[in-house]
Amino acid sequence: MKITALLVLKYSSDASDPIILANASDVSHFGFFQRSSVKEFVVFVGRTVARRTPPGQRQSVQHEEYKVHAYNRNGLIALGFMDDHYPVRSSFSLLNQVLDEYQKNFGESWRTVQEDKTEEWPYLKDALSKFQDPAEADKLLKIQRELDETKIILHKTIDSVLARGEKLDSLVEKSSDLSAASQSRVSIFYAHLNLSYYWKFPFHSTMTD
Repeated sequence: MKITALLVLKYSSDASDPIILANASDVSHFGFFQRSSVKEFVVFVGRTVARRTPPGQRQSVQHEEYKVHAYNRNGLIALGFMDDHYPVRSSFSLLNQVLDEYQKNFGESWRTVQEDKTEEWPYLKDALSKFQDPAEADKLLKIQRELDETKIILHKTIDSVLARGEKLDSLVEKSSDLSAASQSRVSIFYAHLNLSYYWKFPFHSTMTD
């Protein structure tokens, strides 16, 4: 089980692009020459998914053995890049905690941020390490009761997240998050992915007091 990255972003429908408020990643399990492209890919996909996750919604985008989980809390969005073995409920419990901590630390100041933040947020880096073990995230469920009856949309490929008429290749070409080398790698990567379509389902936790 592996968490590759955690991000916090802000987005409103009248903005052109989501703004990154915090970003922590661990790409040590990738080859040395792949790591910079993986980091760029995380930012590109993070913005793409954040822009298409409506307020109040939790959803997951799956490709092969990886999932991108997103939770939009009134324009403040947490995203996690996990492998397919990391439990879904643990993923969203962690994202909920990340947003709680962000608002506790920064209040509503995020609403006035106008450009990506590059400084490290220590909590997010620590969370990336601590919650590699899903059991740590499961402990949070005991105090996050609102996840009991929440519907999580676990259904979308990157392509199906896009609006009608949008093409991934076009977004890749236009993205300022990807270098030319990374754009080429992303195009090749998606050319051989076998993506599955998932469905909306009710998410029930089995917590006990």
